[in-house]
Amino acid sequence: MSQDLLGKRVVITGGASGIGAGAVAAFHAAGAQVMVADLDAERGQALARQLGPTVRFQRCNVAVEADVAALIGRAREELGGIDCLWNNAGMLGEYGKAETHSWEGYRQLFDVVVGGSVLGIKHAAPIMKEQKQGCIINTASIAGLLSGYGSHLYTAAKHAVIGLTRSAATELGRHFVRVNAIAPGAILTPLIFAAEGGGPEAEASARAILPKVQPVPRAGLPEDVAALGVFLASDRASFINGAIIPVDGGASAGLPWNPLYEGRQQ
Repeated sequence: MSQDLLGKRVVITGGASGIGAGAVAAFHAAGAQVMVADLDAERGQALARQLGPTVRFQRCNVAVEADVAALIGRAREELGGIDCLWNNAGMLGEYGKAETHSWEGYRQLFDVVVGGSVLGIKHAAPIMKEQKQGCIINTASIAGLLSGYGSHLYTAAKHAVIGLTRSAATELGRHFVRVNAIAPGAILTPLIFAAEGGGPEAEASARAILPKVQPVPRAGLPEDVAALGVFLASDRASFINGAIIPVDGGASAGLPWNPLYEGRQQ
């Protein structure tokens, strides 16, 4: 296993399941010390125990600034600094037509998806500027690049994450603090299963449908997203800043190629 992140100090929010848990495992395997943050203490603590003493867990609601400040403060104290912060915590929020959305649903979604990234950057950036190096990764979505891949509110929130990523990158780059976003497509995670209604049938449905909706005919996995995160956090990516990189099997490039086109003549 590559040790590209040997000795790196990493904080990953939403790290107890899905893409976050995949990222924690990948960063750990690459040699990093990892602080896992999540509301799900049972899963987060179990993951930390499974991976060993270089992985710690902190319960954190990323929509609450005191929680984020405590998380970043603990990471600085126990790890001696922060080389990478991955703002990954998220939620799907309300579905429905535009006229059905509630103000409470809007606030909850934006507080977690956008506010969590805002607060993470706010509290980690001063540490990274002091170190004169650092990497911040935000989990966006292809719903932040295109419409039709999520609800109205989710699409708007992920567009906001992409805007925040680009804007923060222009400010922090001069301090050698890089800010990039990963835009996953349809990845097999509990969020996808919840969107399909939850339960074993929803998981089976997702596994059957996802390979058909993007050019690469297989469902995406958390490991696919985690692999890019490991690269972005490594020194090999030291000149990548302000990038929004899809991990979506080509879905954002277009629909799967239609074989009928191959037989047409001029």
